[in-house]
Amino acid sequence: MTPFDFTCPTRIVFGPGRIAELGALVRSLGEVRRALVVSDPGIVKAGHTQRGLESLRTAGFEAQVFDGVAENPTTAHVERGVQFARDFRPEVIVPVGGGSSMDCAKGINFIYSCGGRMQDYWGVGKATGPLLPMVAVPTTSGTGSETQSFALISDADTHVKMACGDKRAAFRVTLLDPELTMTQPPRVTALTAIDAISHAVETFVTLKRSDLSLAFSRQAWRLLAPALPRVIADPHDKLARADMQLGACFAGLAIENSMLGAAHALANPLTAEFDIAHGEAVGLMLPHVVRHNGLHAPGANVAYNELQMQIDDRECSPHEAPQRLAELLSDIRRAAGLAGTLKELNIPADSLPRLAAAATQQWTGGFNPVKLSQADFQTLYEAAYV
Repeated sequence: MTPFDFTCPTRIVFGPGRIAELGALVRSLGEVRRALVVSDPGIVKAGHTQRGLESLRTAGFEAQVFDGVAENPTTAHVERGVQFARDFRPEVIVPVGGGSSMDCAKGINFIYSCGGRMQDYWGVGKATGPLLPMVAVPTTSGTGSETQSFALISDADTHVKMACGDKRAAFRVTLLDPELTMTQPPRVTALTAIDAISHAVETFVTLKRSDLSLAFSRQAWRLLAPALPRVIADPHDKLARADMQLGACFAGLAIENSMLGAAHALANPLTAEFDIAHGEAVGLMLPHVVRHNGLHAPGANVAYNELQMQIDDRECSPHEAPQRLAELLSDIRRAAGLAGTLKELNIPADSLPRLAAAATQQWTGGFNPVKLSQADFQTLYEAAYV
């Protein structure tokens, strides 16, 4: 028996139309009256932020919206949000949006509650006191931030993506309403879904995985891998949208307890230096990491075999599984309309050594089932180049 310590501090409320319950759910946290809603202009335009505000105000909250969030939030976005919070003096923070809004909300909470600057919280357990309670309303199916205690914030000057984690930064409640995901543009759907799928695959083989985290990784994969092709074929398929949102949430629970691997270590420098969308970067690198792990970690082969057999019922040995799963992941990425090579993304070939050096500094690489050197990371970038 392998000992483990599994954490799930977040109440998860799931079902279509449940955005109407947001005010009551926030009210259940206790004597709080002032709610800071963190969102982005696209979500505001789609009307989801307003629906959340209406529910909060009906429940008696004074609520204001900070919508200065963008994709891949930076320290600059967080600083503007902190200033907004200092003027408003919230007692609870409610992000309504994708991973960017949720991560920015956590970043705002760190600084508003504990002072300092975002760089002070890079790492684990850096909060110096209690944080404000938070309730998440995700409108995408991807990052799993709604069930994680980490915020990913890029340094506005260096572009380094910082993982800032503390158990006190976990959301008290996550409200999953799949109807809120129906307005996503097709590319956003693809990018977020590929990200969630990569979470399911990577958490299934990490060094930190446990029997309980594996259960969430497994169920996330079972929901996500079949649902994405269904949503691509019919963006209005409500059941497929629900499967994707719940799958992304389960994958987030797996991340919180088993971490990620080399595909994310490879993806983050691409986003930091060339502003490649995270889902596109990780979806491109993941098949190459699966093949590499399969060559060097026999235990990963057994796990990969289980995953691919859930989607592809053809007979397959563990030895063949990494290649078969890599092909399946490439097919999913291709069907989603995402790039298949670094060259397609206009990444200069002479940048690969520099990217490889940056990948060695990414914390997620330390949980990969196979230890990778800088030369290994460069080989993987080269394999993905053409």
